[in-house]
Amino acid sequence: MRLGIDLGGTKIAGIVLDQAGATRAEARVATPRGDYRATLRAVADLVARLEAEASGSCSVGIGMPGAVSSRTGLVKNANSTWLNARPFRADIADILGRPVRVENDANCLAVSEAVDGAAAGARVVWAIILGTGVGSGIAIEARALSGRDRIAGEWGHNSLPAPTDSERPGPPCYCGRSGCIETWLSGPALAADHARRTGAEVSAEAVIAAFRAGDPAARASLAAYRDRLGRSLAHVVNILDPDVIVVGGGLSRVPELLDDLAAAVAPHVFSDAFDTPIRPSLHGDASGVRGAAWLWNGDGSGPLSPQSTGAAA
Repeated sequence: MRLGIDLGGTKIAGIVLDQAGATRAEARVATPRGDYRATLRAVADLVARLEAEASGSCSVGIGMPGAVSSRTGLVKNANSTWLNARPFRADIADILGRPVRVENDANCLAVSEAVDGAAAGARVVWAIILGTGVGSGIAIEARALSGRDRIAGEWGHNSLPAPTDSERPGPPCYCGRSGCIETWLSGPALAADHARRTGAEVSAEAVIAAFRAGDPAARASLAAYRDRLGRSLAHVVNILDPDVIVVGGGLSRVPELLDDLAAAVAPHVFSDAFDTPIRPSLHGDASGVRGAAWLWNGDGSGPLSPQSTGAAA
């Protein structure tokens, strides 16, 4: 059996999958925010609880924000900042007493959807997250592509492609730059852009509700969002040319954003045609934790740039 952990900023979710991908046990607990040692213990306790419920020992894969540096073995780029510069992979493997595979949470989304989700059977899958933040992951033949420096798929902290004069320099980003894709396409970014347009400070959910009610200002905000999303998707399509694009995160549950999204992408793609399927994630909020479990494939193979410890990957 395979056990997956999705280590988020507010909750830690866990699941046990059998060989057929059926759920044998699942649970979630609150993340001990700001406390590294307590986070390690919470993950270890959840693993023990799930294995007891599933009545067996499991391989363990963990999806988390950021990545484990290939040079130092320390966590980098995590918005759960108490994990940064810590040897999380080595520490949790030591506590559990077994090899552990650790991968970026967006890559886990891509793996999950490539194995048995919205992109099942596709060779090259690009999965994006549109939620509180913006990120993406890549799976090739259902294995995570981590990259040499473990930043493959780091989409949200590139600049918005083809910015207009009104989009320069763009909103400030927590990474220290301005105009990152995340500052335009996250849920809070949608709300912030609507506020700049209208002066009304409301949530992204309220903007979407106003759009559905026919509000012209909300319609303009959603139109601008779709245009920026189209440009941002095309920028990667021109490099990766994926077989399927999967959309996860809270905004993936807004069909008006995804309906005929290809029409917003196509003008910016350097090709005579663009017909790549763009699909919402099949497993929804469970996709990340399922992908973490699938980091251990049946033949023992892991990510294309493995992040394992204690055993050959």
